[in-house]
Amino acid sequence: QVTVIGGGPAGYVCAIRLSQLGLKTACVESRGTLGGTCLNIGCIPSKSLLNLSEQFYKAKKFSQLGIDIGEVKLNLSMMMKNKDKAVDSLTKGVEFLLKKNKVSYFKGLGSFKSQNQISIKYKDKITVIETEKTVICTGSEPISLKGVKIDEKKILSSTGALSIPSVPKKMVVIGAGYIGLEMASVWSRLGSEVHIVEFLDHILPGMDKEISSEFIKILNKQGINFHLKTKVESITNSNSSVIIDTKNDKGKSLKFESDVVLISVGRKAHTENLNLKLIGVEIDKNGKVKVNKNFETNIKNIYAIGDVINGPMLAHKAEEEGIAVAELIAGQSGHVNYDVIPGVIYTSPEVASVGKTEEELKELKYSYKVGKFPFLANSRAKAIDLPEGFVKILSDSKTDRVLGVHMIAHHAGELIAEMSLAMEFGASSEDIARTCHAHPTFSEAIKEAALSVDKRTIHS
Repeated sequence: QVTVIGGGPAGYVCAIRLSQLGLKTACVESRGTLGGTCLNIGCIPSKSLLNLSEQFYKAKKFSQLGIDIGEVKLNLSMMMKNKDKAVDSLTKGVEFLLKKNKVSYFKGLGSFKSQNQISIKYKDKITVIETEKTVICTGSEPISLKGVKIDEKKILSSTGALSIPSVPKKMVVIGAGYIGLEMASVWSRLGSEVHIVEFLDHILPGMDKEISSEFIKILNKQGINFHLKTKVESITNSNSSVIIDTKNDKGKSLKFESDVVLISVGRKAHTENLNLKLIGVEIDKNGKVKVNKNFETNIKNIYAIGDVINGPMLAHKAEEEGIAVAELIAGQSGHVNYDVIPGVIYTSPEVASVGKTEEELKELKYSYKVGKFPFLANSRAKAIDLPEGFVKILSDSKTDRVLGVHMIAHHAGELIAEMSLAMEFGASSEDIARTCHAHPTFSEAIKEAALSVDKRTIHS
């Protein structure tokens, strides 16, 4: 009844929900393992390396805390094996979930033979299945710079950055977004000299400016070097190194000679090879599939979700769309609240955000209040020597409804869930301020930031 093309977070979640709703469902995935970019070469392996590299970094400083363990040595191959073990376990877990939910899983490259026929090419064999409805969710792939070919050896995408065989002495990262900062953190902790080149005048494009300004200071202290307002002119791959020629906004040229360079300038929808033109599905100039509010394309009974449509390219956004479109197909009323989709950068400390930034509110000419609280004044953060960062809450001046929350904190990725839930229920900053938070916890900083909205913090 429904065929889902793509087995990533959007696809496998959608397929499971469709089957739960009683629809005979197939899921087609070309990679050979389920989970998409996120599980195979994105979110999961990167979080594994972020965690392991942070443990290594901390272990080198244990003696300063009264814990003597002798010389700490890096075993990179073992670290990579641990990363791969986590990925393998989770991909097999997703395959089990499809089987448990009676979803037919087809390995191979899926494409449209007609509006109701899906051709699946696996090795030398082609299988054609008949389908009433189809959901396109083939994800995204990294973008390179014009004229620069990624070889995943010296010129890397995020995929190659997850599997460097030895710690590079010097690494240049092009782009100061989520992926660039996370990978820079991993390799910096493991011993690389890391330089980040960013065209804009700030890091984390789209993030609240106050957060990005504070965060760059923290990363600088960690030894990561930033070159803002700097454009890449050319990248030359020689036998021994990579030469990156750049020019800043004042016209000054700066040349980097590096062991590797990571191109982290964004991703694009992976919609080629689907034969969308054959069946007439409309795409925009960026290759993204055009859909209406119910995720329907211009062709009846063909839908699209996840990275192939507009919106943030986040696994959890894709999952929410997977659930929503499945319920809509089944005649229910699925929806996604795009105003309450959190974003997290899993560095140390983490950065998390949900809702509007202060810049967006100013642009919308919104009347708002601001509440802030530093972790330097949080007892738990001080007790375990993790006092970096702050919580910032933006609320409506008239109604006090929370409009946005932004934070830098250890565990920020977990803390942001409270505020996402609060915003989903239309909470005010007063609601947060009057909710009892356990002591001593990092979450108390959220309560204090909410109190700060009306200038009544207790601990700062």
